[in-house]
Order: sequence, then C-alpha cells, then structure tokens
Amino acid sequence: VQLVESGGGLVQPGGSLRLSCAASGFTFSSYAMNWIRQAPGKGVEWLCTIRDDGASQSCASYAKERFTISRDNAKNTLYLQLNSLKTEDTAMYYCQRHTGRAIGSSWDSASRGQGTQVTVS
Repeated sequence: VQLVESGGGLVQPGGSLRLSCAASGFTFSSYAMNWIRQAPGKGVEWLCTIRDDGASQSCASYAKERFTISRDNAKNTLYLQLNSLKTEDTAMYYCQRHTGRAIGSSWDSASRGQGTQVTVS
C-alpha cells in the first residue's frame, strides 16, 4: 500500500487548496478512504470519509461546510478541496485507507501517507 499526498502549501486566510492522494499497491476502487490531519502538539483529527465508489461521503461537522472529499477511481486518486481556510486549519494532512468498502468500515491504521503540509497565515 502506497499513498502519496500532494497539493499543500502556504495560503492566506480565506484561500483555497486542493489536496491529492495518489494510491498504488492495492485495488483503490475497493476501499473507502479518509482524510485526516494533525496539527503540531495535537492529536489526529478526522475530516472526511468517502466510500469505495464515491457515491457517499461523510465529513466532521467542523469540516463539512468548507471541505469536500472526492475520488477518481480511474486515476487511483483521492482529493480534498479546502475552501475558506482559517489559521486553525494549519496542519499536516494525510490520506488513509479503510479496511473495507463502506464508510463505516474500520480505518487501516498502517496505511497512511507521508502527508502534505497546509499552512494558513
């Protein structure tokens, strides 16, 4: 399992970014996927999950109005659109695989990319 995030960077408050996660080493279209983040000195924070076929998504209450998760199974790529960014969104953002197809399946804690840094300042 290999997950490679990209698209992070430095952005002003109110700005937008589109994060990508390139997946390889497994059948991407057979697994639900997460985006999570971790700020310095804080724990991991779940953002959004999308089911294997992209037909259903779920996001945390603090993310659903500004963040959108999507996927392109033909390209083996997961996306996270970040809008109206705030300074408190500064964190390392990671994609992560689930153990199954459904949003309710468990997280595969061993399958997390190296992350992409988002800095809002």
